[in-house]
Amino acid sequence: MNTKKVLISGIVGGIVYFLLGWLVYGILLMDFMSKNSSVGIMKTEDEFVWWALVASNLIYGILIAYVLNAVGNITSVGNGASTAAVTGFLVAAGFDLGLYATSNVSTLNALLVDIVAITVMSAVVGAAVVTVSKKIT
Repeated sequence: MNTKKVLISGIVGGIVYFLLGWLVYGILLMDFMSKNSSVGIMKTEDEFVWWALVASNLIYGILIAYVLNAVGNITSVGNGASTAAVTGFLVAAGFDLGLYATSNVSTLNALLVDIVAITVMSAVVGAAVVTVSKKIT
């Protein structure tokens, strides 16, 4: 496994996740998620713990880079996107369904939308990770 590729492409993937999260959750789905989440559950932007948010996105980016590197032979953007989409779907569905089963954080609709959003975001990150990985020797 090429650790340099995983780290560099994973950091790029984390940046892409962060920007997509801002677009998808901060703009496109903000009202929907607010209406489908428990009252008081969402922090305002002033209350965000930014280091944790950045770390979370970097960890997801590195996870996708690790999976794509570990699977091996993923050199096309399409294969990277599809493999990352499956990975994102499995992570999001596993986490969200467990949270839905044990808490009152969100509605079933919000859970399903979140799984779709993470799946799509993961596909874009996978494409970015493969693109960057191909440039690293």
